[in-house]
Amino acid sequence: MWIAAALMVLLQSVGARAETIDRVLAVVGGQLITLTDVTAARDLGLQTADSATDPIGSILSKLIERELVLAEVDRYAPPEPAADAVDREVARVRSRFPSPRDLDAALERSGIDERHLRETLRQDLRAAAYLTQRFPAAEEDRRRAAIAEWMTSLRRRGDVIDLYLAGR
Repeated sequence: MWIAAALMVLLQSVGARAETIDRVLAVVGGQLITLTDVTAARDLGLQTADSATDPIGSILSKLIERELVLAEVDRYAPPEPAADAVDREVARVRSRFPSPRDLDAALERSGIDERHLRETLRQDLRAAAYLTQRFPAAEEDRRRAAIAEWMTSLRRRGDVIDLYLAGR
């Protein structure tokens, strides 16, 4: 009888151990950004940490800004990118990997497939077209400054909940 009781306690303690599958780092306009999203963006070379001391926070900030820009893009609907432009972007991502198998492994680790990757790249092209249309300044430094100021205003008025705390 005591063996059965001990076995029940042991099984309950094993079942009580929680495994973290993913972690929500931010919510932007109702869109979740998870640790898996940050890892996928880094592993696929879609975003870089730019030698930041906190690479997760750096990439997360870029993904938050991406979501804010995409919300603006959806409001103003720039033209859809051509299929061959999306194909070129997919080829660029593929070129970052030594083999197709390595790309497939990175996609699998990220929990996404090539269709999802293509959609992400399509959205990025839409955002780039929007930014070019909205900020056509010939001088790159002025353009970057205008975009940075605009992003600050988007963050200020946007629906952003940043749950990430470095080191946790």
